[in-house]
Amino acid sequence: MARFPKTYTPSAEFLAAMPPDASGNRINGVGEQRFRRASPMFWHPPDQHPFGAVQQLAGASCRVTAEARDAFAAAYDHPPLEPINPDPEPLGVTEWTERARTFALANEADLFGATTVKESYIVEGYAIDEPNVILLGFPHDYEQLKQAPSTAENGACIAEVGRQYARGTRASFALANWIRRQGFSAHAFPGPRASALLLIPAAIDAGLGELGKHGSLINAVWGSNLRLAGVTTDMPLDFGQDSPFGADDFCTNCRICADACPPDAIGDTKQWVRGVERWYTDFDKCIPYFAENAGCAVCISVCPWSRPGVADNLLAKMARRRQAVG
Repeated sequence: MARFPKTYTPSAEFLAAMPPDASGNRINGVGEQRFRRASPMFWHPPDQHPFGAVQQLAGASCRVTAEARDAFAAAYDHPPLEPINPDPEPLGVTEWTERARTFALANEADLFGATTVKESYIVEGYAIDEPNVILLGFPHDYEQLKQAPSTAENGACIAEVGRQYARGTRASFALANWIRRQGFSAHAFPGPRASALLLIPAAIDAGLGELGKHGSLINAVWGSNLRLAGVTTDMPLDFGQDSPFGADDFCTNCRICADACPPDAIGDTKQWVRGVERWYTDFDKCIPYFAENAGCAVCISVCPWSRPGVADNLLAKMARRRQAVG
């Protein structure tokens, strides 16, 4: 992993932007063994957290090339939500689910899952009125992603990240408006701007993957090589379920992302975070590098699960391991 030497020191500009008395780890609830909802953080509006100046630097670095600027501009460009049709068809749960899935997969999404909205998905100070949430997945072009981190000379990775965020915006708003035309309430929650909905825990419960050591979702097909978007709705839906396939066990014995992480923000043990013992990436170490290096993405680019053609072999390996111990 010599390409990612552990020699990073934040710049004077970044250090001046950091709030002197705030810890992102503390705000995120590291060490807390009792449940609470997540606090607004980083990509939420800057008046809701102390990292607004850092957020501004990160936003500028993610637009390191004209291609990246255009991609992220598209990620924030979406149509208005349409009125709700007052006369829905009298269809069953399964048919509504399959119609929604078919529409989503025909309109830029590559993954579809659904689950009920839980309190743990909703950020403190926000509300979600609909009882259900659809999760959509959008894989990157791996050849572009693996060039992380981006620079002014080579912004391929961050431009690709922006393109997939933009695809998530288009797909989630298209699906929300399609649902509203069917007679149900729906709201879209794409990235990169954070809002009421935590996408990763919802995606795990919907059966789209497991949490990786690097703090991102690992999907059984695409690995960590994807972005997520959500659509909350009262449309009746069949739900997926948490479906472990071995990524968590694999991460326990793998150090590839931890060794590659330039600011050394990825640890080897799980931590308590707001009542859940889970993998957690050190915010106070990660975010300086992230903000100064075009969103980084090193950890997801080096993850073995993300490499095309590797997931099937890893799935078989983990299945054999579970069979041997069980």
